[in-house]
Amino acid sequence: MKIIFTWWNKQTFGTFLKTLFFGKYVGSDEYGNKYYKNKKDERWVIYSNNIEATKITSKWYLWMHHTIDKIPTNENNEHAWQKKHLENQTGTNNSFKPVKIRKNNIKKKYETWK
Repeated sequence: MKIIFTWWNKQTFGTFLKTLFFGKYVGSDEYGNKYYKNKKDERWVIYSNNIEATKITSKWYLWMHHTIDKIPTNENNEHAWQKKHLENQTGTNNSFKPVKIRKNNIKKKYETWK
């Protein structure tokens, strides 16, 4: 029932039918996202868990937006300086917080009126 009425659970019913009848499985990434395309070269992704666009790695992002045509491989890092891909951490405990805010010793640059 979830697939019919909700879009935030992996895919909608329309996407399910489109994938079933017209989609050709192309590959998946290390996060379990599956990538498809059809004869008209339309490309789409079905996310493994919750739908979050920042889960797509940079290589698959380039393929999705027709920047490259070669299907990416699941090689971890091409270069030693590359870090592992992370989804957007905003709103989580892992989000970036400046040093001043983390230590809770914020010094005001002004005094409030009393």
